[in-house]
Amino acid sequence: MITRSNLAEQLKEYQIRSKHDWATVSFFSSTSNLNSSRVDVAIFVIWELFTLAFLVFSAVSLYFRHLKLAIILLCITLLLLLCMRIAKHVRLARKKKRRMLLPLSM
Repeated sequence: MITRSNLAEQLKEYQIRSKHDWATVSFFSSTSNLNSSRVDVAIFVIWELFTLAFLVFSAVSLYFRHLKLAIILLCITLLLLLCMRIAKHVRLARKKKRRMLLPLSM
């Protein structure tokens, strides 16, 4: 049952969530999310730094003719990219679910 206090609480939470307007500068993501928090931005920047580091290390290992190490590092990089993509979809699904909890009048 929807009561006035529940609506007020949901509206307050929604306003708190939508207050953060930090744009993510994501090199690997297709879109930048304007409603993401500082924590999300920090996590994705760290993941991107790890991905770039693995790419650089694989290039260096290819330069020194360590083919197996380069392939392993490239596989780790691809797994990191896949994890970033899955985490992004899960986060967006959670955000859509939270939006659906609010009444349409808000």
